[in-house]
Amino acid sequence: MKIHFVDLRRQYQRLKEPILRTLQQNMQEASFIMGPAVAELEKRLAHFTGVQHAIGCGSGTEALMLALMAEDVQPDDEIITTPFSFFATAEVIALLKARPVFADIDPETFNLNPANIEPLITPKTKGIIAVDLFGQCADHDSINAIAQKNNLFVIEDAAQSFGATYKKRPAGSLAKIGCTSFFPAKPFGCYGDGGMLFTNDAELAATIQSLRNHGMGQNKYDHINLGLNARLDTLQAAVLLEKLAVYPEEIQARQQAAVYYARHLGSAVLKPHIPSYNTSVWAQFSVRVKQRTTLREALQQKGIPTAVHYPKPLHLQPALAYLGYQCNDFPIAEQLCTDILSLPLHPYLTRTEQDFIIETVNSFYEKG
Repeated sequence: MKIHFVDLRRQYQRLKEPILRTLQQNMQEASFIMGPAVAELEKRLAHFTGVQHAIGCGSGTEALMLALMAEDVQPDDEIITTPFSFFATAEVIALLKARPVFADIDPETFNLNPANIEPLITPKTKGIIAVDLFGQCADHDSINAIAQKNNLFVIEDAAQSFGATYKKRPAGSLAKIGCTSFFPAKPFGCYGDGGMLFTNDAELAATIQSLRNHGMGQNKYDHINLGLNARLDTLQAAVLLEKLAVYPEEIQARQQAAVYYARHLGSAVLKPHIPSYNTSVWAQFSVRVKQRTTLREALQQKGIPTAVHYPKPLHLQPALAYLGYQCNDFPIAEQLCTDILSLPLHPYLTRTEQDFIIETVNSFYEKG
């Protein structure tokens, strides 16, 4: 049995006709940059997240960068974030010559632990990037309360949580600025790179709209900011519009698959914890296991792919060595890197495939 970690082929077969139709229509219109599909997607996703303004951009990384630029982050400013995330979270801070300051994570949700934030705040602290990891939101009410008390901004990195909820509020709407990614393997992904920012602040939205297009003012030869070429392609927006029609069904299918894993995987596997106030879109089904390397090899021999999100925490990445962090600075994040393992999960995973994965994992531990 050959199983895909994320099976975009099956999704494409389901959506093939409408996607090819919309791509052909957009090709005929030849409006490839900031075409009508971009504005339509922004309108629909603003409604989806319950915010006033949605601004498309070229990737989730660019969304984070634009958010920091809109908040006027300067060299030597400090931004508090998690050490357990994809590199882009810290990368954008460092690229602006600001300083990533890491706080250890919650041992159950793997998200930024609000209790670890306040002791790190200094006169140089300007903001917080809270990552919604593996499909569920961080504890944004607690994080926002700390930020408000200390006059800091918060950016929600919802690259993995788009479609999830926190206390019945949509991911992407939980901070002053929310950011998401449309990377193909994300729960809501396009056919290349893409991203979006969400905000209720009209002034911030206008600034972001300028920054994503070379700092443009009244026209393309009027530049009021130093910006980026960070626009969302029209063709990617068109694909996302078609995918949006089935996204609620896909979220439900992800949830069903996650519940089935949780019910049938044995006790040797420590399964994800979702607090009662959260729903997850299950960007990954990440478990904690013993003998991870040997288990991965056994699964691979059976044609079952796995992934490690993440093998090395951000504070130990070579590119950030100048920050001066050491091993054991963030023990929870570092321990997770040694035993975390992601199993295949996507809306088109069949029950037969799941049973095969579950049986293989359980048999591995039963055999000792």
